[in-house]
Amino acid sequence: MKIDVKKVATLANLTLTPQEEHKFEKQLSEILTYVEKLNDVDVEGVEPTSQVTGLTNVTKNDNFSDDSLSQNAALSGAKNQNNGFFKVKAIFDNE
Repeated sequence: MKIDVKKVATLANLTLTPQEEHKFEKQLSEILTYVEKLNDVDVEGVEPTSQVTGLTNVTKNDNFSDDSLSQNAALSGAKNQNNGFFKVKAIFDNE
Protein backbone atom coordinates (compact mmCIF):
# COMPACT_ATOMS: atom_id res chain seq x y z
CA MET A 1 0.00 0.00 0.00
CA LYS A 2 1.47 3.36 -1.06
CA ILE A 3 1.19 6.22 1.45
CA ASP A 4 1.68 9.89 0.52
CA VAL A 5 3.87 10.70 3.51
CA LYS A 6 4.63 14.23 2.26
CA LYS A 7 0.91 15.05 2.27
CA VAL A 8 0.38 13.54 5.73
CA ALA A 9 3.41 15.45 7.05
CA THR A 10 2.07 18.69 5.55
CA LEU A 11 -1.35 18.12 7.15
CA ALA A 12 0.36 17.47 10.50
CA ASN A 13 2.62 20.51 10.02
CA LEU A 14 5.74 18.34 10.20
CA THR A 15 9.01 18.83 8.39
CA LEU A 16 10.58 15.52 7.44
CA THR A 17 13.93 14.64 5.93
CA PRO A 18 13.92 12.32 2.91
CA GLN A 19 15.19 9.52 5.18
CA GLU A 20 12.30 10.10 7.60
CA GLU A 21 9.80 10.14 4.72
CA HIS A 22 11.05 6.75 3.54
CA LYS A 23 11.06 5.32 7.08
CA PHE A 24 7.53 6.55 7.88
CA GLU A 25 6.16 5.45 4.50
CA LYS A 26 7.30 1.91 5.26
CA GLN A 27 5.94 2.02 8.85
CA LEU A 28 2.56 3.47 7.85
CA SER A 29 2.17 0.91 5.08
CA GLU A 30 2.84 -1.92 7.54
CA ILE A 31 0.33 -0.47 10.04
CA LEU A 32 -2.41 -0.10 7.42
CA THR A 33 -1.78 -3.60 6.09
CA TYR A 34 -2.18 -4.96 9.60
CA VAL A 35 -5.37 -2.96 10.20
CA GLU A 36 -6.82 -4.21 6.89
CA LYS A 37 -6.89 -7.69 8.44
CA LEU A 38 -9.91 -6.46 10.42
CA ASN A 39 -11.91 -6.66 7.19
CA ASP A 40 -11.54 -10.46 7.37
CA VAL A 41 -13.20 -10.68 10.81
CA ASP A 42 -16.73 -12.11 10.72
CA VAL A 43 -18.96 -9.62 12.55
CA GLU A 44 -22.29 -11.00 11.33
CA GLY A 45 -24.86 -10.60 14.11
CA VAL A 46 -22.55 -8.57 16.37
CA GLU A 47 -24.23 -5.45 17.71
CA PRO A 48 -22.20 -2.23 17.45
CA THR A 49 -21.08 -0.95 20.84
CA SER A 50 -19.04 1.86 22.29
CA GLN A 51 -19.08 0.72 25.92
CA VAL A 52 -18.61 -2.82 27.18
CA THR A 53 -18.09 -2.60 30.94
CA GLY A 54 -21.65 -1.70 31.93
CA LEU A 55 -20.40 1.13 34.12
CA THR A 56 -22.27 4.42 34.24
CA ASN A 57 -21.29 7.87 35.40
CA VAL A 58 -21.90 8.44 39.07
CA THR A 59 -22.59 12.02 40.09
CA LYS A 60 -23.33 13.67 43.37
CA ASN A 61 -25.40 16.81 43.86
CA ASP A 62 -23.63 19.84 45.26
CA ASN A 63 -25.00 20.76 48.66
CA PHE A 64 -24.49 24.30 49.86
CA SER A 65 -24.88 25.10 53.51
CA ASP A 66 -25.50 28.42 55.23
CA ASP A 67 -22.45 27.97 57.47
CA SER A 68 -20.02 28.52 54.56
CA LEU A 69 -17.64 31.45 54.81
CA SER A 70 -18.45 34.60 52.89
CA GLN A 71 -15.82 35.87 50.48
CA ASN A 72 -14.92 38.72 52.85
CA ALA A 73 -14.60 36.35 55.81
CA ALA A 74 -12.41 33.97 53.80
CA LEU A 75 -10.14 36.83 52.72
CA SER A 76 -10.02 38.48 56.15
CA GLY A 77 -6.81 36.70 57.18
CA ALA A 78 -5.09 36.90 53.80
CA LYS A 79 -1.75 38.69 53.74
CA ASN A 80 -2.29 39.75 50.13
CA GLN A 81 -5.47 40.02 48.08
CA ASN A 82 -6.45 41.57 44.79
CA ASN A 83 -9.97 42.22 43.47
CA GLY A 84 -11.56 39.79 45.91
CA PHE A 85 -9.07 36.95 45.35
CA PHE A 86 -6.09 35.58 47.27
CA LYS A 87 -2.85 36.92 45.83
CA VAL A 88 0.08 34.49 45.93
CA LYS A 89 3.52 34.22 44.42
CA ALA A 90 3.71 32.50 41.03
CA ILE A 91 4.07 28.74 41.31
CA PHE A 92 4.98 27.99 37.69
CA ASP A 93 8.33 28.71 36.12
CA ASN A 94 7.97 30.78 32.93
CA GLU A 95 10.79 29.17 30.99
